[in-house]
Amino acid sequence: MSKARIDARFAALKAQGRAAFVPYVMAGDPDAATAAKILAGLPDAGADLIELGFPFSDPMAEGPPIQRSAQRALAAGMTLAGVLDMARAFREADQATPIILMGYMNLVFTRGVEAFARDAAAAGIDGLIVVDCPPEEAGPLADALDLADVSLIRLATPTSDEKRLKTIVRRTSGFVYYVSVAGVTGVKEADEHAVAPNVARVRAASGLPVAVGFGIRTPERAAAIGRVADAVVVGSALVDEIAEAVEMNEDVTERVLSKVRSLAKAVRSARVGQTTV
Repeated sequence: MSKARIDARFAALKAQGRAAFVPYVMAGDPDAATAAKILAGLPDAGADLIELGFPFSDPMAEGPPIQRSAQRALAAGMTLAGVLDMARAFREADQATPIILMGYMNLVFTRGVEAFARDAAAAGIDGLIVVDCPPEEAGPLADALDLADVSLIRLATPTSDEKRLKTIVRRTSGFVYYVSVAGVTGVKEADEHAVAPNVARVRAASGLPVAVGFGIRTPERAAAIGRVADAVVVGSALVDEIAEAVEMNEDVTERVLSKVRSLAKAVRSARVGQTTV
């Protein structure tokens, strides 16, 4: 299904008049078994799509929370093969929720772009975000993903002008990920007033839904962004919950899913009384 699963989910949410809630979790954090339980629990907690990070030793676009998340996953033995196994197990129980892999080109290149695309599709992956693969160099990856029916999802930023946007959205499918603030993840706070015109600009350039991430940590922020975007992505706040639960010897899965429930509820109720985005 792959691309069709993403398109179907956004079409359904548009009909409901609400934005999607998209949690980001790192595969293997804090360990494979716990991460698998978290992943399995996300849809019932309110996830409409899921971003699943594959850990890399040098995640240059990430702030300290997700860097530490990757380090925990790697220390616990998570590999790319393990990430795909986790997705495959999830897909056996859930055929509807799209999964977007998010990570860095080094691991994709090492596996081979054709093999990566083929294996990702076989594991039930619907889309791929490769943070450090510029559009000008993405041709072979885009070709492989097209053959596997997996969406290549690209990032747009506040500094992406009209000319750059045209390049970014070429061969992009599923949705566009708009980075709401300059800099790395988990540092600044997203401002819906600054985000709204850029979301409209990216949507017009791409003809695709626009998901907004970076700088969203609280239900209040998630609701505010959910009023102007097609999807709201939260990552650093969730991996922080994992870190704190481990440190406090609490139930990691329940703590993370509780946070997801509060964020998802905020996004679901964000447009109550509104008729348009």
